[in-house]
Amino acid sequence: MALVIQEVTKRYQNFVAVDNLSFTIEKGEIFGLIGQNGAGKTTTFRMILDLQETTAGTISWNGESIHAIDRDLLGYLPEERGIFPTMTVEDQLYFFGELRGRKKKELKEDVNYWIERFELEEKRKAKAETLSKGNQQKVQLIASFIHKPEFLILDEPFSGLDPVNKDLLKEAILFLKENGTTILFSSHQMENVEELCDHLCLLKRGVSLFSGSLLDLKKQYGKTKLTVRTDMAIEELTALPGVKDVTIGKEQYTLTLEDESYAKGIFDIVSKGDYIEKFSLDYLSLDEIFKDKVGGGNV
Repeated sequence: MALVIQEVTKRYQNFVAVDNLSFTIEKGEIFGLIGQNGAGKTTTFRMILDLQETTAGTISWNGESIHAIDRDLLGYLPEERGIFPTMTVEDQLYFFGELRGRKKKELKEDVNYWIERFELEEKRKAKAETLSKGNQQKVQLIASFIHKPEFLILDEPFSGLDPVNKDLLKEAILFLKENGTTILFSSHQMENVEELCDHLCLLKRGVSLFSGSLLDLKKQYGKTKLTVRTDMAIEELTALPGVKDVTIGKEQYTLTLEDESYAKGIFDIVSKGDYIEKFSLDYLSLDEIFKDKVGGGNV
């Protein structure tokens, strides 16, 4: 176990931002912390970083209190971005690396590697204020891990990135994981959490609604999402046993079932014992589960 949060509470006078929170992150894994705005994610990050005291509970890294560890073991990309506007891309990365304990000559290889990997070679000598929002974000992301932290917190790292740069970032996150970095990240884009994380914690108003593996969370709901391509009318599908809801997609229907036991009977009816072009039963997506757990609203 790398990071252990045990029964942590953060109270501000009469407001409880985090309420008796516990979860564990294993060394070298990517762990997702998800929830609506105001759920307590940023407060949790700040307590892990020792920027705020816990009201109750403990946080430890490799069995040692978070208060006692070398701060250079940690990296952090905050949701509120902030880089020096008049400093060049290259100087920016050297500055943050040296600030976190590495010497300039030690940084050269890594600075060059990440500038090239993030397609910033032509912007190496450009001032940050002249960069696009996406390129500014790439610079700040590199700055968060250029010192090679053991534990990295990424708060909304995909915000504002186009699909190409999102893929660059995902590849970088997986590269860091493969090289031993333990990563905790938050994103409102559930497909990114689903793609990258094996384990996660779902927060609502400071309380953990679930902590564990993504597969275990999906198994709580079962395989209740049925996609089918058929000539049957929506009224006929809605009337089938065990069907709670039917939505129309492009040349197909998605049925929400009461539970997966109804799927076989529906298959027999829809296929009529013959070939059927599409009949697929699956778990709900993390996005669908998230909306159900937190009750919809602004995610």
